[in-house]
Amino acid sequence: MQVTEQAAEGLKRGFSVVVPAADIAAARDKRLAAVAKEVRIPGFRPGKVPASVVKQRFGQSVMGEVLDEQVQSVTRTVIEERGLRPALQPKIELVKFAEGEDLEFTIELEQLPEIPLPDFSAIALEKPVTKVGDEEITKALEGIAARNRQMEDVTEARPAAQGDVVVTDFEGRLVDEAAEGGLAEPFQGGTGTDMPVEIGGAGFIPGFAEGLVGINVGETRDVKVTFPAEYGAAELAGKDAVFKLTAKKLQTPASATVDDDFAKKLGLADVSELKTRISESLQQEYDQISRLNVKRKLLDALSAQASFEVPAGMVDAEFEQIWQRIEADRTAGRLDEEDKGKDEDTLKSEYRAIAERRIRLGLLLSEIGRSNNIQVTNEELTGAMRAEAQRYPGQERQVIEFFQKNPQAIENLRAPLFEEKVVDFMLELAKVTEKEVPAAELSAEPAEAAA
Repeated sequence: MQVTEQAAEGLKRGFSVVVPAADIAAARDKRLAAVAKEVRIPGFRPGKVPASVVKQRFGQSVMGEVLDEQVQSVTRTVIEERGLRPALQPKIELVKFAEGEDLEFTIELEQLPEIPLPDFSAIALEKPVTKVGDEEITKALEGIAARNRQMEDVTEARPAAQGDVVVTDFEGRLVDEAAEGGLAEPFQGGTGTDMPVEIGGAGFIPGFAEGLVGINVGETRDVKVTFPAEYGAAELAGKDAVFKLTAKKLQTPASATVDDDFAKKLGLADVSELKTRISESLQQEYDQISRLNVKRKLLDALSAQASFEVPAGMVDAEFEQIWQRIEADRTAGRLDEEDKGKDEDTLKSEYRAIAERRIRLGLLLSEIGRSNNIQVTNEELTGAMRAEAQRYPGQERQVIEFFQKNPQAIENLRAPLFEEKVVDFMLELAKVTEKEVPAAELSAEPAEAAA
């Protein structure tokens, strides 16, 4: 075997390989001999099939297997002997091969860079923290009470006002000047009975709930609305319609008294336990935001220190994934406000920089984990699988089986677990100073921490 290095530019390496025809023939004959012992051909005793017959019947397929094995084996040898660490699967290209001649092919690859590890003790971070106070608990209690409020019928004769709930029957028709009366036939989904409509409430077509202000029980009125341009039903989006509404009942929300009885309706012992649950839930939420915040600062600090070259192929692959999402968002009109006014070249340049940052940080985190023997245990993976399965009640067994049969799905669980363990390791060594801040300030902090 002859290996010639053709290129060594940056992280790229290229090799030209020649495998002698004699080696190919020897490997082929060895494989054909093995086939001859196993094959069953009518007219011949097992293991006594002539080599010429075996070669005639199986020579072509065996040669294909031999060539593939030779290419893979030689490629592994080239990589191992030179101590290379490919960033991606090497690119193999066949140059020349014919029966009885040498096999020639090329190997092109990008190797992983040498990654200098940072001095974690020199990294200083400020971590915002928030402790749950009485004000947050009271606000949360008010929200729970509002969501569990009871409706009371209004017995006095009065018009509906802001905050009231009108129980109504309705029928909607699109405006159509060519139709009799200027209205088309009722459209699908445009009719309903006994629907509670809160005046000022969310979730209705603009103008629909507002059109019930001042209506009296038993009264029927027409309310004209315009469907939003981005309305889900394309046949209605941006069109004018008229709803004929009949008020059947007027209700008003009754304030819930937050006491022990209220707590028991929620399955708790008393108000004290309810407040404890709220406090624990809010503290968990605050701690998670705080963690994301300090993680973002840590990754920013690492990114500022990391200047090593990254494999272009990895950046290209990451950018393609990002750009597919950007194009889908742009087609659907979901681009972020800050991106809407930018041309395609600007967007591509900015998102390629993001892709490069992600790859560089990903490689750095991987190297930190490898150098410090940080690993995800089987118990941690099992816990992550169970947590994922619990998101699909009634299908837990199927989810677990899916992970057991799909190694890539397991790796998708392993990667974030590994990253969090590496981050924990670094935070233990860095200089982290906690700063107590109000809840509003903590929530206003950007918490993006994606590598």
